[in-house]
Amino acid sequence: MTSLPESTETKLGLVIDLDICVGCHACAVNCKEWNTSGYHAPMTDTNPYGADPSGVWFNRIHAYEVERSSGDSGGDSQTVYFPKSCLHCEDAPCVTACPTGASYKRTEDGIVMVDENWCIGCKLCSWSCPYGAREYDSHEGVMKKCTLCVDKIYNENLPEDRRQPACVATCPANARHFGDLGDPSSDVSKLVEARGGYDLMPEQGTKPVNKYLPPRARQAEPNSISPHTQLEDAAPDGGFLGWLDKVLVD
Repeated sequence: MTSLPESTETKLGLVIDLDICVGCHACAVNCKEWNTSGYHAPMTDTNPYGADPSGVWFNRIHAYEVERSSGDSGGDSQTVYFPKSCLHCEDAPCVTACPTGASYKRTEDGIVMVDENWCIGCKLCSWSCPYGAREYDSHEGVMKKCTLCVDKIYNENLPEDRRQPACVATCPANARHFGDLGDPSSDVSKLVEARGGYDLMPEQGTKPVNKYLPPRARQAEPNSISPHTQLEDAAPDGGFLGWLDKVLVD
C-alpha cells in the first residue's frame, strides 16, 4: 500500500460557489476537451448518452431540488447544481488503498495523481473513494482522475493569469475559484472564511482540500427570508448541509 505525506504546506484546490453555479456544464465540457488532448489523453466515451452511459469525465454536475419552508405561504423549492470532481483529500483513502503506488499525493502542492504506468486497473482506489471521484477508462484499462490541470497551471508558456484549471477558466458565472487553501491569506482561503465554506461529507475523515460555498436562500416575498440568508438557515430538517449529506449517501 502507498503511504501519504504527513502534510503539505501548499494545498492547491478549488472553491465552488453553489449560490451562483447555473448548471451549464461548461466546466465539464472544457475539462473533457483539455484533458482528452493533454495529460490523460485519450479519454474515451463509448456510450455517452442513455440510461447507462459510459465514459471518462473528471467533472460531473448533479442537479437537486431543495425543499424549504417559507412560513404561511407554504413550501417551495430551489434548484441547486452541485459540481463534483476529485477533492484532493489530505487523508486520501484512494492513495493508501493503491497496491502499486500508482496513486500518490504530491508533496509540493498536495495534488492527488495517478501514474498510469504503474496502474493495473484493479479499481481499489475507486472503491475506497467516498465521493465517487475516480474514473476507470475501460479502453486503456487504467484509472484516471482530475489533476487540477497540472499540465496547465504550471505551463510557463501561458500568461500567468491563464494558468488555471480548465474548469475555472471557462466558468461563465465565476462560480469556481482556484488557489492555495493551505495559505490563510490567499484569496480562496479568505473567500471560504467569509462565506462559511465547508468540506463535503466531513464525517468521512478524508479532509478534502476543495471547499463548497453554500447557496443562499431565494425568496420572492419581500418580507420573509432575506436573499442573503444562507439556505442552511431556511431549509427544514437540519438545513442544506444535512440534506446534502442525505442525498449523497442515498
